[in-house]
Amino acid sequence: MNNILTIPNLLTFMRMALIPVFASLLFYGYYGWALFVFFFAGVSDGIDGFVARRFNQQSELGTILDPIADKLLMTTAFIILTLPRILPADNKHFPVAFWVSAAVIGRDVLIVTVALAIFIMTDFRGFKPSNLGKASTVVQIFSIAIILFAAVVPHFSGYYLPTVYFIVTLFAVLSGLHYIYFVAKLMSEKKDEK
Repeated sequence: MNNILTIPNLLTFMRMALIPVFASLLFYGYYGWALFVFFFAGVSDGIDGFVARRFNQQSELGTILDPIADKLLMTTAFIILTLPRILPADNKHFPVAFWVSAAVIGRDVLIVTVALAIFIMTDFRGFKPSNLGKASTVVQIFSIAIILFAAVVPHFSGYYLPTVYFIVTLFAVLSGLHYIYFVAKLMSEKKDEK
């Protein structure tokens, strides 16, 4: 029980609880507050990782829940930001293009499906995020923050939003392909060890 109620796990639970709050703020057009909640969730993510390492509070539950909380927040954000009439109508780059959200969510679906299929077929559990995958997640986080900032302060957003959309999609596609290669390599190394 003590291994479950650690500070990092409690921060992760709080971050998951903030997802419907964030979604509601976005849906009702409170972009500034949505940006604040998103920023707060991002900071809490950094703090829980620091506390877990610094005070030796890592747990198996935290290892599973932390990336799930991140993915749920990102997926929720991209789905809502793609919906029509959520973001200000006076910006021609809103809502977020469907292909951007499809690439981000499709990458995550691909990763989960491949990992699950491999686990079922081989009982292989050595899945670790690649550096490109981590970079893609960081790009997604910054892109959501930039998109929300553009909703709050719309001036000049026409210049940078198309670039943001392109970069997010590029990282999603490349990291998805790299993940398949990365897992195949890990499995091959594991096979060679036997």
